[in-house]
Amino acid sequence: MTRRIVLATRNEHKVHELRQILASVCRDLDLEIASAAQFPDVPEVPETEVTFAGNARLKAEALAAATGLPALADDSGLAVEVLGGCPGVFSARWSGSHAGESATRAERDRANLELLLEQIADVPDAHRGAAFVCAAALGIPGQESVVCEGRVTGRLARSPRGSNGFGYDPVFVPDADPARTLAEFTDAEKNAISHRGNAFRAMEPVLRERLSRDV
Repeated sequence: MTRRIVLATRNEHKVHELRQILASVCRDLDLEIASAAQFPDVPEVPETEVTFAGNARLKAEALAAATGLPALADDSGLAVEVLGGCPGVFSARWSGSHAGESATRAERDRANLELLLEQIADVPDAHRGAAFVCAAALGIPGQESVVCEGRVTGRLARSPRGSNGFGYDPVFVPDADPARTLAEFTDAEKNAISHRGNAFRAMEPVLRERLSRDV
């Protein structure tokens, strides 16, 4: 039986990544994966919580309630050791709103990245540790939502490298492969170790069990 689920994001890069991850993780489940962009009448949910888990749960529950479908959401970000875990939940808007609502996502990503590199420019390589963190949430109408977390550790390069990524990928060098940034990985290589891949792999048994209830 084909089950339709909806991803609580309009970010095309993230939709592409999550579809690849879910196709790998849930390859034997017959899923039809929609995105929030396919429901233009459903407003975006403000990320008002102060934790990744809180924001992910908020978005999943709101989209599930609005569409009547099982909804998957994630809230992800970069935690830099010398910045006390920042940008954290503010990763996507670290450079503030000065760019205006008309700025493209690529322009906002570039502004965030440039500001972060400027803030840690004087930090020695040995102290440029960081982690990508992801909280994935599953919301299903009539069921309690569930959150799973994943992370990947690494360090921050001094300048961007690579073009196959978004956000902070071009400066994040994972411990698993210290020769490359995540933006120099192929999609499959990145998904195999990424915070988002790890979070949704942890979600797989939950997704399988919860969807079997809702038939």
